[in-house]
Amino acid sequence: MVEEAHPTSTAEVADVLRDATSRGLTVVARGRGTKQGWGMPPTSVDLVVDLSGLDRVLDHQAGDLIVDTQAGALLSEVQDVVGKERQRLVLEETVPGTTVGGALATNTSGPQRMLFGTARDLLIGVTVVRADGVVAKAGGRVVKNVAGYDLGKLMIGSYGTLAVITEAVFRLHPLPDLERWVVTPVDDPGRAHDLAQAVVHSQAVPWAVEVDLPASGPGTLGVLLGGRSEGVADRAETVRRLLGDAAEVTDTTPPGWAAHPAGPVLLKLTFALSGLRDVLATARDAGVHVRGSAGAGVVHAAADDAGALDALRAVCARHGGSVVVVDAPPDVKQAVDVWGPVPALDLMRRVKDQFDPDHRLAPGRFVGGI
Repeated sequence: MVEEAHPTSTAEVADVLRDATSRGLTVVARGRGTKQGWGMPPTSVDLVVDLSGLDRVLDHQAGDLIVDTQAGALLSEVQDVVGKERQRLVLEETVPGTTVGGALATNTSGPQRMLFGTARDLLIGVTVVRADGVVAKAGGRVVKNVAGYDLGKLMIGSYGTLAVITEAVFRLHPLPDLERWVVTPVDDPGRAHDLAQAVVHSQAVPWAVEVDLPASGPGTLGVLLGGRSEGVADRAETVRRLLGDAAEVTDTTPPGWAAHPAGPVLLKLTFALSGLRDVLATARDAGVHVRGSAGAGVVHAAADDAGALDALRAVCARHGGSVVVVDAPPDVKQAVDVWGPVPALDLMRRVKDQFDPDHRLAPGRFVGGI
């Protein structure tokens, strides 16, 4: 029977992990469970550490544009707190109910990554608890690096296999005075590619360029612009002219904005922007729905099965990228290589051995069985 622990502080998490070490238990950390199925299933789970009780915003230094939050806090609640001071954390919620820790552990980001970057660009401090219960901190107001590693960057995208994230400090940005979207229909991959290139290389300073191309039929290209009121309207008009007569300017968030496409198998595709046409064409030929950041070369694809995986991996690899199976039924995950080729796998294994030498944190969930 799997045990559960419900700590409410970093100190309590440390106590739980020290006890787990003394009993030789394998441990999986969980926030609100929205991404618990991502990656490979752990090969062993004796104890689940539920972090939903670490749900507080600890400190908001509005004058310095910094927020310090516990890992179990909902991204939406962090936005509510900092929004009272006309500020925001530009780490968008791609899955409703996402926590700070979950977003970091799975390295999720939304449309505005194109201009503002990902969690790696926004995180300035982190507190984690190692498998043996030792607390480590880096960045923020306390700097205590671990064995020369950039602790924050190591934790991002590690799927809870290195340590348990308990607190995070982020850089904030001011809320824009105005946001506008410019949306136009696109009927084929080539058209989507050409329009995205035109906007990205324009002087309009787009905050996001998003494509939504279903498996068949027309899709949309959406561009987000934001900032001071006096400049946004002019930039939106510039983009509207670039996108053509069918483009419309709106202050309403387009349908599906920042959300992943729905399907039994969810893939994450990365590639150089120059490869957008080929990637979209391959997806269309395979009957796969693609949605995501055309302007950043990061999109998600939804499919009924993994039949298109090899073709998509080949085209993304040709354009300097990769494909990861984010979520899928268990039988699909067992039949395919979820993570794909990983050039730095030996280094990643050495890092795992240093942080979690007994391999008790989410064993087998990450790349290469880490």
